Amino acid sequence: MSFQATPVKISDLADNTGEWLRGTGPESDIVISSRIRLARNVARFPFLSRANVKQKKELEEVVRDKIREAEITSDLRYINLAEINPVDRLFLVERHLISREHAGGEGERGVAFGRSETISLMVNEEDHLRIQVIRSGFELREAWKTIDEVDNKLEKKLNYAYSSRFGYLTACPTNVGTGMRASVMLHLPALGMTHHIEKVFNAVMKLGLVVRGLYGEGTQVSGDLYQISNQFTLGKSEKEIIEIIESVIPRITSYERMARKALISENKEQLEDRVWRSYGMLKVARMISSEEIMHLLSQVRMGVNLGIINDIEMKTLNELFIFTLPGHLQKLEGRELTSLQRNIIRAAYVRKRLEKAESLKG
Repeated sequence: MSFQATPVKISDLADNTGEWLRGTGPESDIVISSRIRLARNVARFPFLSRANVKQKKELEEVVRDKIREAEITSDLRYINLAEINPVDRLFLVERHLISREHAGGEGERGVAFGRSETISLMVNEEDHLRIQVIRSGFELREAWKTIDEVDNKLEKKLNYAYSSRFGYLTACPTNVGTGMRASVMLHLPALGMTHHIEKVFNAVMKLGLVVRGLYGEGTQVSGDLYQISNQFTLGKSEKEIIEIIESVIPRITSYERMARKALISENKEQLEDRVWRSYGMLKVARMISSEEIMHLLSQVRMGVNLGIINDIEMKTLNELFIFTLPGHLQKLEGRELTSLQRNIIRAAYVRKRLEKAESLKG
């Protein structure tokens, strides 16, 4: 179950947070995190869509052992996803340690990750191996440096499926080539409020980039959180992909800051009222839904960055976006919860966190 002497308990992770939620790094008022993923496959095995049960099991064992031998980090732990329950898998999805597809898959599959949760290695996801590095703020180049080192260590242990003509071979044609997906998670409430968000994203998509929700492909936007990533990898180097995204993100952050300034200059009182109402609701509400909490936290996060609210740190707000999700609430409670129970417990949890944050500031 684990590379360590003792098995990993998902409940133990609920008391800690990943490095990428710390709320620091370049442009961290708008850029929550930067992430790079690499898709890799082992040469002598078929893609997972064609592999049988026996081959999937062998793959899981081979890749898991090679991850251990590569000595990527001293604190790497491993979880076999087939051995844990759906709530635990949902928790790992919410933590961005595995994808929704990985959680909902079948057969032997697993994930290895370090204590800081910066590095994640998904075994038997869509591809045999998905390597991920995620960092706080606008740190794509730092993420690339780390993931390149990890990939090099693993390539010494695994014979990757590679074509001199096409590059790394992957289950999805759009990943062939570098096998790299680089993405940046942005908080863009002002662009949404000023109705400029569609114009910005239409320009982004013309550059071959895609815009998705908090958990990537197929997810809806909530809390004004957007992921921008490259759509294709074939014919472009890793450096070129990163440069394209790096050329776009500063423009988007600039537009967001301009939109925030416009909101303040045009109707400061209305903006402050909107922010304080959201903060007040979080402090007194007895029931809050998943959809509502994302909206309220988005408004308060903007208010903190604009200096309207000074009672709460960015790290706390970033954590609340994740810790109030269904999987985390159920792990914190240690039991499965109905939707109504989650709404009640979510409100109580937020009230407690905000009271603690205010007492520390005081």
